[in-house]
Amino acid sequence: MHSPSRRSEVPIEDVSIDDGFWNGWLETNRDRTIPYQYDQLESSGTLENFRRVGAGERGGHDGQVFQDSAAYKWLEAASYVLIDHSDPDLAARVDAVIDLIATAQDESGYLDTYFQLEEPDRRWTNLHEMHELYCAGHLIEAAVAHHRATDKRTLLDVAVAVADHVDDVF
Repeated sequence: MHSPSRRSEVPIEDVSIDDGFWNGWLETNRDRTIPYQYDQLESSGTLENFRRVGAGERGGHDGQVFQDSAAYKWLEAASYVLIDHSDPDLAARVDAVIDLIATAQDESGYLDTYFQLEEPDRRWTNLHEMHELYCAGHLIEAAVAHHRATDKRTLLDVAVAVADHVDDVF
């Protein structure tokens, strides 16, 4: 009987790409795409949603119900850039976005700016269409990437609180 070959995962921190084709794309991602995406988080109201929740406001949510996921995806991408490229300005921007997110989180661990701003009494009532678990999943992925890149627990602590809250609810 033939047994399947076993693969072992190589941690992303141990991977270095130095290739004539890929280097240009990595540089474009680092120097243009990541800053552009951050600008989009500002202009779309994504970060403003977190600011409003953190300030205790209600109403005025900008964007789609899953808008929070854009911030989480940006944090994941920016964190992966920081793994092999020292960039103090990007690191500070990442920390500032994490601070916004942490400030918006409820004491219960709940975090979803749409529901926090617009329909706080309807949390977890429409899992099929309202993307609460989808956003939580992207937050967790971002937190893992950020922790791997920086060894900081700032976003990981937020994600653990969200996961604990989901566990408490379900």
